[in-house]
Amino acid sequence: MELRNTEANVSVFRSLDWFTILLYVLLVSAGAVSIYAASYDFDNASMFDFAEFSGKQFLWISLSLIIGCIILLLDYRIYETYAYPIYGIVILILIATIFLAPDIKGSRSWLVFGPVSLQPAEFGKVATALALAKLFNSYNFNLNAKVSNYFRALILIFLPICLILLQRETGSALVYLSLIFVLYREGMSGLVLFSVFCSVVYFVVAVKFTEPLILDIPVGEFSVFIIILLIYSLMLVFYCRDLIIARNVILGFIGSGIVVTILSLCGVTVNGLLYFCGILTLAIAYTLVAMFHHKINKFLITVSFAVVSVLFLFSVNYVFGNVLEPHQQMRIKVALGIEEDLRGAGYNVNQSKIAIGSGGIYGKGFLNGTQTKLKYVPEQHTDFIFCTIGEEEGFIGATTVLVVFLALILRLIYIAERQRTPFGRVYAYCVVSCLIFHLCINVGMVIGLCPVIGIPLPFFSYGGSALWGFTILLFVLLRIDASRKERRD
Repeated sequence: MELRNTEANVSVFRSLDWFTILLYVLLVSAGAVSIYAASYDFDNASMFDFAEFSGKQFLWISLSLIIGCIILLLDYRIYETYAYPIYGIVILILIATIFLAPDIKGSRSWLVFGPVSLQPAEFGKVATALALAKLFNSYNFNLNAKVSNYFRALILIFLPICLILLQRETGSALVYLSLIFVLYREGMSGLVLFSVFCSVVYFVVAVKFTEPLILDIPVGEFSVFIIILLIYSLMLVFYCRDLIIARNVILGFIGSGIVVTILSLCGVTVNGLLYFCGILTLAIAYTLVAMFHHKINKFLITVSFAVVSVLFLFSVNYVFGNVLEPHQQMRIKVALGIEEDLRGAGYNVNQSKIAIGSGGIYGKGFLNGTQTKLKYVPEQHTDFIFCTIGEEEGFIGATTVLVVFLALILRLIYIAERQRTPFGRVYAYCVVSCLIFHLCINVGMVIGLCPVIGIPLPFFSYGGSALWGFTILLFVLLRIDASRKERRD
């Protein structure tokens, strides 16, 4: 029996995707070096000194490698067999964290064990990914077979999101939304992703453009209504493929628009909100009447899209003004260019952009970054670590890091597509989704394209929880992939 286990372990290590492990080692090593550069303060301390952030990070890396080896030595069946119990345990820990975690900068998301602090939300991504993979690997499970299947998948995703929001940790909660992209790979309609994209556009346009007024409504809301009318028309043409209904609705939009324009030029006051709601109501009523002789499902989806779009637009101002915290509102305003606030919410981003811009093409050289050394960017060794790379290594260094991340992402997608079971494939795409979300939001945050929401750069930002969380995510996938030939189709 012992000989058989030894042979199995040898087989696993022979089947491992060593290219992925090489990329992992490159990233975590470069991350530790970058942390040393970000926290270096001319005291000539060693990079491996445990009193330095870099020394502690190397300790986290060493422990991560040990964790990775343990994961690889375990039977791959464990991850599928105990997926739901693991998820349940993590959910209980997330609930306990709400009550047991101390208040740290307004968030109750860290459990403190003496000198060590751990963030359960980072490990919850592993549990949620395993639970989703287990669900999709259920006998005869098909996402589109029943509406209840969507609810089952979404409950697994949104339950930890709600618990993490109760911990007042918005950034970590948003990461879980990236798992919805996995549903798209497994058959979810592209209309869902299109709806998410439209929601972002509606929100940005409505919040950013509040002046001047057109037809007594802000230009942002006016523009969103125009976008909704345009999308509704295009869906009738290209999605429903009924040219007669589409033609009549489009002519109605154009004709009413001409009439309103003429009335406005003649000095007649027109209430834009009533006009848009009225013309959309008429278009929807006409579509509902006409659709009974056609493909009902597609017309219902088109009508529902228009109704939900208008309701979402009405909710934007309320959510922005009453649901979001003042500091969150300010971060969004800074990211959208509505306000600068260079001494407040926009300080980190402004200093980060200065640091990256000052690096030029080739950078200032290792440990020579002035913005870094003079501590102009707070928390530079954590969420803003990328600006250290940009300043000291320049455009070439920053691009090299992004290329390595791209290579890792493409490799993981390749690994996902060669899995022989839904469990392996879904889990792999969960890892890919989390990695892409973290990378895009963190880099976008550092260069001012996204609001600052406290999301670390994978394998680079200082901290044990994030590093361990991504290490477990990655090495569980590597273990599943190493045994793919043993698994039946």
